[in-house]
Amino acid sequence: MARPTSATIHNDALRHNLSRVRALAPRSRVMAVVKADGYGHGLERVARALQGADAFGVAALGDAERLRAAGLSQPIVLLSGFDAADDIPQLRRLNVDTVVHHATQLAMLEQAPDGDPVRCWLKVDSGMHRLGFAPEHVRDAHARLQAMASVADDIVLMNHFASSDEFADAPSAGAQTKAQMQRFADATAGLAGQRSLANSAAVLGWPDAHADWVRPGGALYGISVVEGTTGHDFGLRPAMTLGTRLIAVNRVRQGERIGYSATWTAPEDMPVGVAAIGYGDGYPRHAPSGTQVLLNGKPTDIIGRVSMDLMTLDLRGQPDAKPGDPVVLWGEDLPVETVASHAATIGYELVCSITRRVRFVEA
Repeated sequence: MARPTSATIHNDALRHNLSRVRALAPRSRVMAVVKADGYGHGLERVARALQGADAFGVAALGDAERLRAAGLSQPIVLLSGFDAADDIPQLRRLNVDTVVHHATQLAMLEQAPDGDPVRCWLKVDSGMHRLGFAPEHVRDAHARLQAMASVADDIVLMNHFASSDEFADAPSAGAQTKAQMQRFADATAGLAGQRSLANSAAVLGWPDAHADWVRPGGALYGISVVEGTTGHDFGLRPAMTLGTRLIAVNRVRQGERIGYSATWTAPEDMPVGVAAIGYGDGYPRHAPSGTQVLLNGKPTDIIGRVSMDLMTLDLRGQPDAKPGDPVVLWGEDLPVETVASHAATIGYELVCSITRRVRFVEA
């Protein structure tokens, strides 16, 4: 019998979330960010569901190649940019746009052999301090790109926000995002080209940053990174349900300890359920006792330490539970953000961590 752990991907939820993004940013085109294997949901699967997007964003040329092989014809943007001169012919072959964020890339483009011009997205480091040209170097970089025969004329100007999950209307919040918006505006004033500033959080909470293009990632999968909220709070629907089944129900006496390192002690004689999922499937090992799952649709606590293949559940609230009963780890009625909060992380990390032994199902 196959292991009962599965991730159900809800294509209708993906399409709903894209529509919601369009409603929130009605004057912007939408780049659907599908990096990290579609945030763990499956690259080709997600892209097919999101064919209504105006472009796709990826982090690796291999992902662009997979999308083209799957028949996707939309513009694709290589968000981390190309790494070597040998990548330029592949950008041309696949008809992929590239982010340009460093002087070494300018030099490689200037020395590129003749061929179709590459469309470039010029990245400004407005305060994230990860990738991008410092504001004082943006005009020179833009002029160099404009002068190259190897570069298409329609250069897009972009940045990336560091703290857009602190919304503009929150008291004393948003100072960094406001500063980044101003630095970007100053650095690009008078330069030709469309603008792209907003990631998922900025789509949800910074309407002044929507500009010509928005670049939602987690929002398309129904996930919020705004502290204390879930995707439901913004009209989004979760695109993944992670589920498994009970494979054992045992009786444990008062005072007995549960699991590795004996971190949880039974306060009374009680039933304990064993579910077929663990960190080997991508569920976070550091989710503490008290983190909830849904057993037969009802909230039930994890007890003891999550192990590689299994977790143990407190069945005192469901004394009639039996092997084969369904367990949901996150989904429509148990937001992944709630689980992530218990595990001191974000929902993005959890959905991206699902491993290959989990069976994927489309719904």
